[in-house]
Amino acid sequence: MSARIRIGVVDSGHAAAQAPHVASSAAFVLDDGELRCVPAEADRLGHGSRVAEALLHCLPQAELLVAQVFRDRPATSAAQVAAAIDWLVDEDARLINLSLGLREPRPVLAAACARALAAGVVLCASAPARGQPVYPSGFPGVLRVTGDARCAAAGEIAALGAAHADYGAYVRPLDGSLDGAGASMACAWLSGMAASHLAAGGSAASLPGWLAAQARHHGVEDLESLKREKLRHGR
Repeated sequence: MSARIRIGVVDSGHAAAQAPHVASSAAFVLDDGELRCVPAEADRLGHGSRVAEALLHCLPQAELLVAQVFRDRPATSAAQVAAAIDWLVDEDARLINLSLGLREPRPVLAAACARALAAGVVLCASAPARGQPVYPSGFPGVLRVTGDARCAAAGEIAALGAAHADYGAYVRPLDGSLDGAGASMACAWLSGMAASHLAAGGSAASLPGWLAAQARHHGVEDLESLKREKLRHGR
């Protein structure tokens, strides 16, 4: 029997239809350089709504805690994300999905992540498939998730164990469209699976081993394996 757990979502908000699943929400904004916590607004970008849809698909009984850090455009700051993480920890989130990445490893964000991990909260964040690391996925203890072309459907993940990412996952939203496709959606799908493990009584400590056991693919993708997967799925 799965327990009802709280999942934190640091993103652009949620859709009106998802409101019954939202236990609490808040927006973290910079106003003339001052960080303020204000009531969340409607999701103008749709990104957070797609992330929430994936999480609820994996765990329909989840309670979402929505921390809005994007509004009109997909840009935010380390201070906003850090404040969102601290708020979510205070709201008893068991897992926090961070489908975002900032270029600089700001100390304020590193400290918030460290506090969350010390409280036993699982942090899942988007990681690029190549290039320089981004944050918070680049901080120690954060599960780094990127897209993997071998994962052809929701629920398929890859245990990468690579320098750039720990896991790969399906890159599209639930409707299979390309809207918002990429590492951010891969992070949401991995978070949803991880949350289902926690809801079933699993622990944060046992999560990496459980995810490895669920993985359809192991190791980084290579050109030949990618060709085989495309042939298998008729792509």
